Amino acid sequence: MLAELTHRCPLQCPYCSNPIALSRRSEELGTEEWVDVFGQAAALGVLQVHLSGGEPTARSDLEDLVAAARAAGLYNNLITAGVLLTRERLAALQAAGVDHVQLSVQDSDPVNADRIGNCRDGHARKLEVAGWVRELGLPLTVNAVVHRQNLDHIEEIVALAHRLGAHRLEIANVQYYGWALENLSALMPTREQVERAGAVAERARERYRGRMSIDYVVPDYFARRPKRCMDGWGSRFFAVTPRGRVLPCHAAETITGMAFSSVRERPLAWIWHNDAAFNRFRGLDWMPEPCRGCEHRERDLGGCRCQAFALTGDAGATDPVCERSPLHHLVTGRAVPPPGADGPAFRYRRFVAAPGGAVPGTTGAGSGQH
Repeated sequence: MLAELTHRCPLQCPYCSNPIALSRRSEELGTEEWVDVFGQAAALGVLQVHLSGGEPTARSDLEDLVAAARAAGLYNNLITAGVLLTRERLAALQAAGVDHVQLSVQDSDPVNADRIGNCRDGHARKLEVAGWVRELGLPLTVNAVVHRQNLDHIEEIVALAHRLGAHRLEIANVQYYGWALENLSALMPTREQVERAGAVAERARERYRGRMSIDYVVPDYFARRPKRCMDGWGSRFFAVTPRGRVLPCHAAETITGMAFSSVRERPLAWIWHNDAAFNRFRGLDWMPEPCRGCEHRERDLGGCRCQAFALTGDAGATDPVCERSPLHHLVTGRAVPPPGADGPAFRYRRFVAAPGGAVPGTTGAGSGQH
């Protein structure tokens, strides 16, 4: 289970996976509501919860939520940008029951990292947090989202994760829906970058084998076959948004016109078993051709529904990443970055003060410099 505790975040990453329309603070589930959700999740059979956002440490009740997850018997993993943490609070979260920390980095280069996240001195604070995680003896995973403007630094990112004492490194290429689709021209790498990065990642796996696990998620737009997204829609995973909507994948709200039930209205078990959104793309019967007659249908399950919608306007279409899709040209046509070293400037997401909580907006095009 992914528990998106809030959409509030001090970073403004141009590939943010949260929906374009963010939830206000006043709309977020309260402490007792989340405690109840964790209990329902455990009863449903969930074993692990990812505490995420936005930035989960923006919630003042995070220690209580961690303790509730632990009390429900859930292994809990804190996914954080780190920049709001102090050593004292991290120790308090460990005492409350945090089992594992996933720390995001935007690059190995401090200047570029702060530019990508649009956060002054954010990289330096992340390194400090990683040191505290190590001092406290918590397992550490480093997450790095890669794209045109940092993909050539994979070797340095791997070395950084190892210096930080990470047990695991996840290098994931940007997935182009939601906010990332708004910044596609600035984020799309070249084919040469992708090929070099794949070779570097493979060598790094061998070099660090037995010392640090490295997962490298290839970019969809340069693949011949779609990924087995979320190991199947509504099969092994669900997310709960800050205001309680339950999703079959974290990006499902990018599919407009699809209704998702809320834990404020229905029990979690009912949603998992009976909700129309969860059942819409389960199994194989929903598949169109060429998926329905394809020998790979049980391997890739038709690919990503959010990506299919983003590119075709139809969440039930074959993922255009597949070379057998009649709309494969929608991918190949976009996998050509514009000329120039970095492409267009990022469009950043920002929050402005308003009654009832944070309201999303954008700064428009900008250099990202402070």
